[in-house]
Amino acid sequence: MNRRRFLGEVVAAGVGGAAALSVSPAYGRGTMKIELPALPYGEDALTPYVSSQTVSIHHGRHHKTYVENTRKLVEGTDLAEASLEDIIKATAGKAEKKGLFNNAAQAWNHAFYWKSIHPKGGGQPQGRLKERVDSDLGGFERLKEELAKAAVTQFGSGWAWLVLDQGKLQVMQTSNADTPLASGKVPLLTIDVWEHAYYLDYQNKRPDYIAAFLDKLVNWEFAAQNLG
Repeated sequence: MNRRRFLGEVVAAGVGGAAALSVSPAYGRGTMKIELPALPYGEDALTPYVSSQTVSIHHGRHHKTYVENTRKLVEGTDLAEASLEDIIKATAGKAEKKGLFNNAAQAWNHAFYWKSIHPKGGGQPQGRLKERVDSDLGGFERLKEELAKAAVTQFGSGWAWLVLDQGKLQVMQTSNADTPLASGKVPLLTIDVWEHAYYLDYQNKRPDYIAAFLDKLVNWEFAAQNLG
């Protein structure tokens, strides 16, 4: 599965008439509509590491609210039929569009997050992704350390990411709603470190949530698919 197919899985094919998002040639034009995608597993599938209550609230309230807010903010504008990727590109860095950017980016980030986590996850990258991890980041243990550090040290709300930046793997953080899409990087995997992602299960112990994510839930197959 390639990146184009992933975006088509989350939602239907892209909307015509909106400007394409220039992330990388492989990413193609934006295809994620402004709608709440179904979870790729049941709400209780991530237990005991992430509870069904957390998943239900996270997906059914927080993610849903970002989608609904985005719809309201684009209603009657020239972005009303645009994809989330196109909205992100059109609003990134524009103070007067901050509200729309935040909601559209959060809607996109969350759809990507649900694919980054899997009840049968964990383990280590395989194949071409493993080779790139070894060559670009110095091996799996180094990657795991960097992802954990990025997730644990992100001050306040935000995200930790594995991305492809100018052809090389990189670990990065973004604050609040920010997304690598806004800076032209190709996301491969993300960890949500907003408190709504873990607080009911781990309270203030974010490192424990990150450890469970990386040891038991991380979806390396999805990251490999996004690498192409």
